[in-house]
Amino acid sequence: MFEPAADLWTLLERSGHPLTRPLTAPSFKGDSRDTPALTEVHGTTVIAVKFDRGVINVGDRRATANFAVMYDRAEKVLAVDDYTLLAISGSYARAMEVVRYLRTAFKLYERTYLQPMSLEGKLAELAKVVRAGLPEALQGIGGFLPLLSIYDRELEEGRIFFYDGMGARFESAEFGAAGSGSLQIRGVFDYIVKTKKPFHLMTREEALREALLLLDIAADLDTATGGWSKVLPLAKTITAEGIEDVPEEELRALVESIETTTSAHTP
Repeated sequence: MFEPAADLWTLLERSGHPLTRPLTAPSFKGDSRDTPALTEVHGTTVIAVKFDRGVINVGDRRATANFAVMYDRAEKVLAVDDYTLLAISGSYARAMEVVRYLRTAFKLYERTYLQPMSLEGKLAELAKVVRAGLPEALQGIGGFLPLLSIYDRELEEGRIFFYDGMGARFESAEFGAAGSGSLQIRGVFDYIVKTKKPFHLMTREEALREALLLLDIAADLDTATGGWSKVLPLAKTITAEGIEDVPEEELRALVESIETTTSAHTP
């Protein structure tokens, strides 16, 4: 009798893969002062905004552990497939495992059923891994919150989704942000939409400029968020043509333009 192939998550659960089981912080007997500290690297602020042809994702390059900068060239905006971007904040190790899982799960589904996984299926797969990490997050390890950007070829528009710690998903009409600097700039998004224009009506250059400015404000207000003085941010676009990296020369020109404009208005 024919049985449908199990999905990747089920196969990993059966094999006891660590991704499907919550990590447990190690316990040590004796004086708690002798307990070795657990150092976990975290990604900080990531931003997603719509524009007239799709979605732009921007992330700073800083990865931190406690109050130390562990790495200043981290990639926090990652392609999952040709029309899906994942921007990550929180536990860098957990996020990398999730990205590898999603890439494999999407490809396995496509090869098994000879068609791409649906948008609903992709959103459900990400919800599984976010929800599975909740016990770790409650222990203070392994928690991460993603931003998922896709280009919907049926609706012919870019879409942005975000999740809470239990895996519930929400769709944003214009923008999304996650990470330690996201709360500080939440109101700035609304200010831009109400005083300039909605992001989805902006050109690519306009939306990218606003996203870079938002990241700069986050860096000013949040010590864990890296600016652009040392390393330029990472930016990717997703459109009907697929995913593209924003060239470093374009980023540098926009950063210089923003700095010139802001310095002209600074006493």
